[in-house]
Amino acid sequence: MNNLLSLITFLPAVAAVVLALFLRGNDAAAQRNAKWLALIATTATLLVSLILLKDFDPANTGMQFVEEATWIAGLKYKLGVDGISVLFVLLTTFLMPITILSCWGVTDRVKDYMIAFLLLETLMLGVFMALDLVLFYLFFEAGLIPMFLIIGIWGGQNRIYAAFKFFLYTFLGSVLMLVAMIAMYMAAGTTDIPTLMTFEFASETFSVLGITVVGGLQTLLFLAFFASFAVKMPMWPVHTWLPDAHVQAPTGGSVVLAAIMLKMGGYGFLRFSLPMFPVGSHVMTDLVLWMSVIAIVYTSLVALAQSDMKKLIAYSSVAHMGYVTMGIFAANQQGIDGAIFQMLSHGFISGALFLCVGVIYDRMHTREIEAYGGLVNRMPAYALVFMFFTMANVGLPGTSGFVGEFLTLMGIFQVNTWVAAVATSGVILSAAYALWLYRRVVFGALVKESLATIQDMSRRERAIFAPLIVMTLLLGVYPAVVTDIIGPSVTALVDQYQTAVAAVAVN
Repeated sequence: MNNLLSLITFLPAVAAVVLALFLRGNDAAAQRNAKWLALIATTATLLVSLILLKDFDPANTGMQFVEEATWIAGLKYKLGVDGISVLFVLLTTFLMPITILSCWGVTDRVKDYMIAFLLLETLMLGVFMALDLVLFYLFFEAGLIPMFLIIGIWGGQNRIYAAFKFFLYTFLGSVLMLVAMIAMYMAAGTTDIPTLMTFEFASETFSVLGITVVGGLQTLLFLAFFASFAVKMPMWPVHTWLPDAHVQAPTGGSVVLAAIMLKMGGYGFLRFSLPMFPVGSHVMTDLVLWMSVIAIVYTSLVALAQSDMKKLIAYSSVAHMGYVTMGIFAANQQGIDGAIFQMLSHGFISGALFLCVGVIYDRMHTREIEAYGGLVNRMPAYALVFMFFTMANVGLPGTSGFVGEFLTLMGIFQVNTWVAAVATSGVILSAAYALWLYRRVVFGALVKESLATIQDMSRRERAIFAPLIVMTLLLGVYPAVVTDIIGPSVTALVDQYQTAVAAVAVN
């Protein structure tokens, strides 16, 4: 099908325009129509994206389904996917209908809320498909606006503070990336991403202001992109915006933020840092690995001290993203396979955990752990679902959480055994904070009067969790569903990276 990628990308935006132009009023009927239109649009986008998966050829390591047209001032509108990006597209289209369904209880400015999510889906899809630097930057930055509004308008009590902190951290981190993109265009004469992935940027060591820059221009470009992607992941120590954003965001916002938007940072490392700046990446590898390990251990310990469920899960996300960056910069097959697998797995598991918090928050309007206890007595179905995703988050064998962590640790063990040893402690710490949370919320006697009449999950809520459970089990039992698709593209990336690094070492 021609223009398949454009159809997938802009179908949600078209639905947002229809909502904005043709839906009037804010009565119950109008609110219901807005929700149904958003659900139909996101479901249609998912169905169309399955065509993409059906026709995708994993053996082809180049870009597929490429669309190209002249845009403005010589810039190109160019979309395409490869084995690394195609599953992130599927992750986005899979999770958005679930997110919309989780927002069914929203009653404040429903039309605007749905428009924000539909536009956000288009912008996130654009990030994973863009094959032009300028187009990528526009999608990457524009995605901040809907999420800023979702947190700032529909968030909690301190939503304005959290929204501005989220926006400023992520926007300022990207300023250096824009400068680097201009420098790349000046050096290579093009903004075409596939061309830039094979262009050799200067890597000769030089000195400036008495500082020796090992790796030359590549190291400087790497650092500029790193500033943006590290904040987006987020990596320690630029992670502090994430817990605030999660705590204040509505449930749907937290799901999208954790499950999809954080993955843009990891995707950026795979699409730009390793293939375009292999020497710079190699020079900075030790720094990134130890930053990742600190994130795993430190944020796991911080999670143990939390009294707010959302904040605990947010710190857990930072720790799990530490495994991702560690696997990426191991720069071998197992490490990168594991990093991509971990990102996809984390999308299902973290999204589900935030939905679990949303279920009881909708009933009790508090996220404080102390407000709960003994829920298994009144909510057995909820207790079962929450336990499943808690175990998956810990990395229980048979779930997708185990496969990603195991592969990344295998990859890093080949590169640095000390880093691998310290990172492995994160598995123990994750079990500590996750089981501590579960025990205090679910187990024990039901002694709090406010919980005496709490109701178990509705059919809608059970329907929301069902596909997430299926995917978490499927990827845990049969990980080849992912590795067969990403494997050839990862092999090509690793070969390109190691060849470039080896050539510089010889010289």
